[in-house]
Amino acid sequence: MRHSRSWLICLAFAGLTGCGVARADELAEVQRLHAAGQTDQAMQRAEKYLAAKPKDAQMRFAVGVMQAETRRGTEAMSTFERLVEDYPELPEPYNNLATLKAAAGDYEGAKASLDQALRANPNLALAHENMGDVQLMLAMRAYGRVLQLDPANSTVPAKLALLRQLLKVPARATP
Repeated sequence: MRHSRSWLICLAFAGLTGCGVARADELAEVQRLHAAGQTDQAMQRAEKYLAAKPKDAQMRFAVGVMQAETRRGTEAMSTFERLVEDYPELPEPYNNLATLKAAAGDYEGAKASLDQALRANPNLALAHENMGDVQLMLAMRAYGRVLQLDPANSTVPAKLALLRQLLKVPARATP
């Protein structure tokens, strides 16, 4: 599954929906610092900005992305959960939340978050792609359960092999 390809997706939505809008220069500087590998400085700058403007959806989204990209998944999940509570009309935080849930093996939770993203924007291609990935993982899980319940089943191994090949998942890594 993939996160939003760029912060610009959310930035455009945040501007259109009237939610908090980070000053472009401040957000650009946070993004520049992060891209340059200076994530600690970027986070400090973002946190300072958010202390004055705590409802700014763009900067909060940027913080969530940085947290996710620096393997601070629990913090990122919390950031995106608060964003979807405050701005349920924005699909991108739901999409990123779904990505984190899927990475943790919570495919049902990921599906629920993607359902919300698609309710907010039925045309968000990335959420549709991620939904397909989640559904494939749910199918793998279901087929794995079939083999636990009926090891003699002769049709499921071929289905699992196709899914593993499609998803590039090793045989022993079935969820």
